[in-house]
Parts: sequence; C-alpha cells; structure tokens
Amino acid sequence: MIQNYRSKIPEILRNREEELLSAWTEAQLTSNQRPDLMTESEMRQQSKEFLNLLRRAAQNGNLADISTPEWSELCDLLADISRTRALQGFSPVEMATFVFSFKQVLFEHLRQELGGDVEALASEIWSASVLLDSLGLYTTEIYQKSREATIQRQQQELLELSTPVVRLWDSIVAVPLIGTLDSARTQIVMESLLQRIVDTGSSVAIIDITGVPVVDTLVAQHLLKTVAAARLMGAECIISGIRPQIAQTIVHLGVNLTDVVTKADLSSAFALALQRTGFVVTRAQNRP
Repeated sequence: MIQNYRSKIPEILRNREEELLSAWTEAQLTSNQRPDLMTESEMRQQSKEFLNLLRRAAQNGNLADISTPEWSELCDLLADISRTRALQGFSPVEMATFVFSFKQVLFEHLRQELGGDVEALASEIWSASVLLDSLGLYTTEIYQKSREATIQRQQQELLELSTPVVRLWDSIVAVPLIGTLDSARTQIVMESLLQRIVDTGSSVAIIDITGVPVVDTLVAQHLLKTVAAARLMGAECIISGIRPQIAQTIVHLGVNLTDVVTKADLSSAFALALQRTGFVVTRAQNRP
C-alpha cells in the first residue's frame, strides 16, 4: 500500500474530460446502443452530464462513499436516467452497463498515466472499480424501484378495470366479479360499488360471482363485508352466480349467508331486483 498517495483519478477526469467522453460514447455506440429506444444524441447528452458531475464530485478526493453530499447531484442524475430508461424499456443489465462501460475507458487512461508504476496502477484501478461499481449498483437499485412502482400502478389499474360497476336499470347496479377475490380487490370493489350507489341513487346492488373460480371462507367474508357496506348506504345486495358446488362449499365451511339474498344466475337476480324496485317486465303482444 502506498503511503500518503493522492489519487490521479480526479486529475484525469479534470484534464482529459473531452477525451474520456469521446472514447466512452464511441464504446457505447459500438456495444450497447439501443437506437430503437434512445437516439444517439440523447445517449451523448446523458454521458456528457454524467461525466461532468463525476468530475466535479471527484475533486473532493472522496472516491469511496457516494452517500456523501458531494455525490448527491450525480446520484440524482443517475436516478433520473434510471427512471427514464426503465419507462423506455431498457433492461437492468443495459441500465447498469451505462455506468460500467466507463470502466474500460478510465482504466486505459490510468494505464497511460501510471503504466510504469504497477502498485499505483493497481491501487487506482481498485479505487475506480469501487466507485463505478457503487454508482452502477445505485442505478440498478433505482431502476428496480421504478419498475416495481410501474408494476404496482399497472396492477392497480387492472384491478380497477376488472371490477366495473354497471347500471342495469333505474336504481339497480351490478358488479360482475371475475377471478380471485382477495383483500386488496375487495377494497376496490367496495369503494367502486359504494361510489356508484351514491352516484346513481341505486337501492339494489347485484354482486355476480359467476366468474369467481373458488369460494372459500376468506372470499365469503369479503362478500359479507361488501354487502354490509352497501346496506349502510341504504342499498340491498343480491349475490348471484351461486352454483351447486359453491353452495356446497359454503355449507361445509359453515359460512352464514342466511341474511343475504342469493340467486343461481344473474338473470334471476336481475328479475328479483326489478321486482324489489317496483318494475314489471312484460312481453310485448305479438303483432300479425
């Protein structure tokens, strides 16, 4: 280990910035450029901003801890780039490679500067590796968080789209459920149904579970909560789609649905809802 050795990296970044930028952008163009996702000018601009902030942050001599204040601007830039590229469709490897690809360019300039001093060259390469690895891992972490946020938002949107509340008739609304009914989806169903009841002034709400593959104790409890919430809003609930196997399951589970009106299919539930709201449907007279 060299005693009282001052790193040459800040000096190289300061004195050879244009050379580093040119070599780095050329390396990216030949190995990792994605013209289908990003233009060459965008890539060059991001590389220029990165190198400029890297040079400024490195002048303080701290090349080991990017959590310190002097690295905040560069980290903010990398966070913005990571979020942007995550939305553009870049993979995690491609995102991390943006930083890691700078290693070879910097190592080559270090070799030119310290080629005759093996120990100093090894020390500088280690320092550069630690720094760029930290920055690369940081971009990957931000990228992953961005992707997770996007996936969660899309899941939320899909849940909302998969639980539409439709108006069937005056004072009658229905929510057809398809797929698994869990706590998160139940909350969305409940909120959407209650809001629709308020908006339409409906007095009857039909919850159709024909598309729910399995009804267990948890699903039954979710349905009861939804029914109870609708009643508090002054609407009567009818659960339709009670198939024979579901009826047997509910009986075996010991779930008490005696206070809930149930029907085998949606048409029967709709007919009952019309009756409860005072409507009568008759067949038109046949005309000659």
